[in-house]
Amino acid sequence: MRQIRELFRLKFGSLLPTSDRQIAAQLGVARSTVAEYLERAHVAGLSWPLPPNLSDAELEERLFARPNIRPGVRRRPEPDWAAMHRELKRPGVTLMILWEEYRAAHPDGYGYSRFCELYREFEARLAPSMRQPHLAGDKVFVDYSGKTLPIRDPATGAVRPAQLFIAVLGASNYTYAEATWTQTLPDWIGAHVRMLEAFQGCPRLIVPDNLKSGVLKASFYDPELNRSYAHMAHAYSVGILPARPRRPRDKAKVEAGVRIAQYFILGRLRNLPFFSLAEANGAIDRVLEDLNTRPQRRLGLSRRELFEQLDRPALRPLPDTPYEYAEWKLVRVGPDYHVEVAGFYYSVPATLIRQQIDARLTATTVEFFHRGQRIAAHARRHGGERHSTVPEHMPAAHRRYAEWSPERFERDAGDLGPNTVALIRAILASRPHPEQGFRTCRGVLKLFRGPNRARAEAVSARALEIGATTADSIASILRNNLDRVRSTARPEAPALDHANIRGSRYFH
Repeated sequence: MRQIRELFRLKFGSLLPTSDRQIAAQLGVARSTVAEYLERAHVAGLSWPLPPNLSDAELEERLFARPNIRPGVRRRPEPDWAAMHRELKRPGVTLMILWEEYRAAHPDGYGYSRFCELYREFEARLAPSMRQPHLAGDKVFVDYSGKTLPIRDPATGAVRPAQLFIAVLGASNYTYAEATWTQTLPDWIGAHVRMLEAFQGCPRLIVPDNLKSGVLKASFYDPELNRSYAHMAHAYSVGILPARPRRPRDKAKVEAGVRIAQYFILGRLRNLPFFSLAEANGAIDRVLEDLNTRPQRRLGLSRRELFEQLDRPALRPLPDTPYEYAEWKLVRVGPDYHVEVAGFYYSVPATLIRQQIDARLTATTVEFFHRGQRIAAHARRHGGERHSTVPEHMPAAHRRYAEWSPERFERDAGDLGPNTVALIRAILASRPHPEQGFRTCRGVLKLFRGPNRARAEAVSARALEIGATTADSIASILRNNLDRVRSTARPEAPALDHANIRGSRYFH
């Protein structure tokens, strides 16, 4: 339009007449083009000077208007673009799905490319982005889709949403997806392990979003990774490069992969019922096979063909030993030289009492590390006896920690009465090692801070009568006033032989 305005100025605004040939030479166009524009101006009724408020769009419309087509009227059936825009906000719905439904209703309607073009005009949005080159075998982009896949419990009928994990290789766009129940650390790392097994190799870098399960602190300069996530990456010799916070274009590959996966997975499977996670993942595998083997329009090759040509030869081999999920925790050694893990207690060398150590937890083992050196290992307990004690970890006389001892708990109980002393002795005698009862004794004496001395004695007597030797059961006696109810089911239990208890091997 700028050159057309200059053409009109040279032709009509100059004091000296200027020929079409001279104008064409000055503007760098053909003389026939100059003649055509002048003819169009004559037909459009334009004169020099042009109106000052005439915009380029209006000038173009007047010069190049198509007289046989009324403005605003389409030659083919027009969709309801506002309804299309609303439909696109539904999970799994894309322009391809909407176009297929549109063509089913209007076989003579627009083709897919024109359909998309008209929608983009309606949407009127253009966001510039930087194009990033991706080398073969270099990066895999991972993320969870914001949409979920409903799975119905066949027994109760309750619907539980499953999360959709998406991974896209940078060079070939080869896509992996699976459904997991949650986005927590075990599911997050498990999805990575299965992804690498599906690729049959390891890329150089993994680019995740700043999901809290994997990235504890999002930062452009120094992101802090979850320790378990970092150990998984170390096991596979891959690097973790989190995307910048609030910069989704840093992982545009997976963002596009998420949209495509929602089209092929959530969109195509949205009307199918699923009754288990395995069933949903089986359907996802079948749809992914279609996605990865379908030729891409611009390249003429499928994602799988590009994967075999580009990414697979460049991927590094998987480690010889399969990765086992492990969770790391920072724990503190108790005064009984045991560490609590998920409600169970595991011993460590008594010299580490009250020190902080690292715990590595797998499904089968519990390992403890101090300053990078492994100091103890136990088979992980999921039931039965709550204490796992290695004899070598025990001090010579169980008196390594002088502040807590059987004598101290008996002395504190003696301030309340003989029944409380007998209860403390019974608790210590019921454990394989008296140190394992220290926590319970402390908890019981803490419960007795509130009640008066007579009430504490009554509760202790009731606990001895029914054989209650845990803090929870004694708290239940207090809470339900069971110390005020005498048992009628059997005669009163004989008094505890304090002398025999004190004479046991734990109190020598």
